[in-house]
Amino acid sequence: MAAPTGHLLFLAVASLLLLFLLLSPRAAAQPWQVCGNTGNYTAQSTYQSNLASLAKALPANASRSAGNLFAEGSVGAVPDVVYALALCRGDTANATACGSCVATGFQDAQQLCPYDKDAAVVYDACYLRFSNKDFIASTTDNGDNLIILANTQSVSSPVRAFDAAVAALLNATGDYASANSSRFATGEEGFDASNPTIYGLTQCTPDMSSADCRSCLGSIISAIPQSLSGSKGGRIIGMRCNFRYEVYSFFSGSPSLRLPAASPPAASPTTPFNGTPTATPPPPGRTRNKTGIALAIVLPIIAAVLAISTVCLCFFWRRRKQAREQTPSYSTNAGDMESIESLLLDISTLRAATGNFAESNRLGEGGFGAVYKGVLPDGQEIAVKRLSQSSGQGIQELKNELVLVAKLQHKNLVRLLGVCLQEHEKLLVYEYMPNRSIDTLLFDAEKNKELDWANRVKIIDGIARGLQYLHEDSQLKIIHRDLKASNVLLDSDYTPKISDFGLARLFGGDQSREVTSRVVGTYGYMAPEYAMRGHYSIKSDVFSFGILILEILTGRKSSGSFNIEESVDLLSLVWEHWTMGTIVEVMDPSLRGKAPAQQMLKYVHIGLLCVQDNPVDRPMMSTVNVMLSGSTFSLQAPLKPVFFIPKSGYYSTVYSESYPTASQSTDNVMSGALSPNEVSITELEPR
Repeated sequence: MAAPTGHLLFLAVASLLLLFLLLSPRAAAQPWQVCGNTGNYTAQSTYQSNLASLAKALPANASRSAGNLFAEGSVGAVPDVVYALALCRGDTANATACGSCVATGFQDAQQLCPYDKDAAVVYDACYLRFSNKDFIASTTDNGDNLIILANTQSVSSPVRAFDAAVAALLNATGDYASANSSRFATGEEGFDASNPTIYGLTQCTPDMSSADCRSCLGSIISAIPQSLSGSKGGRIIGMRCNFRYEVYSFFSGSPSLRLPAASPPAASPTTPFNGTPTATPPPPGRTRNKTGIALAIVLPIIAAVLAISTVCLCFFWRRRKQAREQTPSYSTNAGDMESIESLLLDISTLRAATGNFAESNRLGEGGFGAVYKGVLPDGQEIAVKRLSQSSGQGIQELKNELVLVAKLQHKNLVRLLGVCLQEHEKLLVYEYMPNRSIDTLLFDAEKNKELDWANRVKIIDGIARGLQYLHEDSQLKIIHRDLKASNVLLDSDYTPKISDFGLARLFGGDQSREVTSRVVGTYGYMAPEYAMRGHYSIKSDVFSFGILILEILTGRKSSGSFNIEESVDLLSLVWEHWTMGTIVEVMDPSLRGKAPAQQMLKYVHIGLLCVQDNPVDRPMMSTVNVMLSGSTFSLQAPLKPVFFIPKSGYYSTVYSESYPTASQSTDNVMSGALSPNEVSITELEPR
C-alpha cells in the first residue's frame, strides 16, 4: 500500500499547488513574452537609464489618453535610444487600469527577458514592446515579434467551415474597426449547435490610417489557416494590430456588430453557461456495427451530393461569369455596411445645412442628381451629393463609392464625411472644395489665369500621388475608370483631390486587367484598348492621367479643342508640335514666358509617355512620380499616339450594351456601341 499512498500524496500536493497558482493574482496576469535578439544592455548603463525613464512616462501617457488607451515614445540617442509602444484593449475599464497594466508590463518584461534590449509582453488587457530599433515608425506588422496563442481545445464541427466563419467574423469586425477613430471593434456570429456563437475582437493602434489598419488586420487574419486552424479560440498579437476570437463572450459590453448565422443554431444541452461546449461520450455497445451501417448509408448520399454540387457549381460559375459585367466588382455585405455605420447622418441635419436643398445652394448637376453646398452646425462646409430618386442605376454607384471611399485615406483623394439613406433619399456628404473642379478654371479664358505654373505643377503632382495610392500603395487596388478634369477637385490652396468613385473597380492583389462588355467612362479620356475592346487596367488610368497633363499644360479640352476643318484632336495637335520642336506654341497663352521651358517640356514628355497606344509602354504611376520629382531621370522617347477622339463635339459619359439608346440616328453613328450621356454619374459643377 506504500506505493498507492505515495501517489495519492503526490496528487494531493500537485492539486494544492495548481489551485494556488490558479488563484494567485499574479498568475492570473501572467503575460506571454517574446524576447528579441538585438543585443543586451548592462546594469547601470545608459540604455537601462533610458528604459527606466520610459517605464515612468509611458504608463502616465496611457492613463491620460482617455478613449485611445495608447502611448508611444522614445528616449535617448543612438546607440542607447529606447523606443516603446503600449496599447490597451478598447474595452479596458478606464485609463487608470490601462496605465497600471503598462507599468506592470515594463516590470515583467525586464524579468522575463533580463537585459534584453528588445522585449514584448502581452496580457489580456494590454501589450507592450520596447526596443533599440525604431519599430514605431512602421505602420505594419510584417511577422516580426508576432505572438500567436491558440486554444488547446479543437472544434468538433468541420474545421474548414469553422475557420471560414471565424475569418468572416474577423474581417467584418476589422472593417468596422478600421472605419472608427478608436480602431477597435467587437463582433459575434452564429455558427452551429456545438458552437452556437463565435465572438471576435479586432484592434489597431489609433494613430494608424484606416487603410493601414485594415491592411495590417488583413495580413494577420490571413494566417488563421496556418496558425489557428480548428482551434476553439485564438489570438495573434502584433505591435500595430491584433485580433482574438473565442466560442464564449470574453469582451465587455455589447458587440459592435452581429453577423447572422449561416443556419439557425440549435440549442445544445451539453453547452454550459460560459459557452464552452463539453463532449458527450458515445453510448456503449456495438459501435463498430453501427459505424459500418452508417457508412453504408452515408457514403452513397455523399457521392450523390458531390455529383449534384459539381453540376450546380459549373452552372453557377457560368452564370456568374455572364453576370460579372452587370454588377460592380465590390462587396456590399454586412461587414462593408457596418464599417460605415459611424458615417451615418440624419436627413434633418442635411436639410438644415443646405436650406432644404435650396436652388441657391446648388453647385451643379449630373446624370444621377445634383450637388449642393451646405454648412453643418459646427460651421464645417460640406458638399452634398443627392442622387435622383428616379435613378435606378444610381444606388449601385452609391454603394460602390460608399464602400470604396470610406476605406481610402489620402490627401489627394476627396474625403467622405457622411451618408444618409433616410426617407427614400440617397445622399453622400463630402468635404467642400472652394475652387470646385479643374475644368471650371482651366477652360475659362479669364479664370485660368488663377492657375499659374506653380499651381499647375502642384495639381499634376498631386493627381499622380493620388493615383499611385489607388493603384499601388493602398490596401485596395482601385481602377478609377473615369479620371478627368471635372472629377479632380481643388481646395482653397489648389491641392487636387480625385473624386467620384461610382464607376471605379476593385482589383484583387494578383489581378492585372479585366475585360468588360459594359464600357463606362468619358470620351477624350478613355484608353484605346478600353474604348475599342473593353480591356481595362491600371494603365487605363495612366492614359487618362496623360490626357489630363496635356489639358492642364495647353488649357485645351481633349475632345473639344480640335479644328473641325482640319479634324485635329488634342493628342494629334500636341504630337505634331512635339515632333516639329514647336511645342511651346500650343501651351496655354497664360504660361508662355512665365514657365521654365525645360520643366514644361519635361511635363509634356511625361504626358506623351502616358498616352502611348500599347499599355505595356505606359509607365506605372510610381515611375511617373519619380519622373516628375527627379531632374536627372532619363526619359525614353515617346511613341506616336494612335487613338483619336470621335467627332462627338461634347463630353459624353458612355454606357454600352446595358444602356442602349432608345433610337439611333445618322448623326450619331456610334450610338449602337457607345451610348450618349443619358445616365451619367458626372457632376458638371462638382463640390
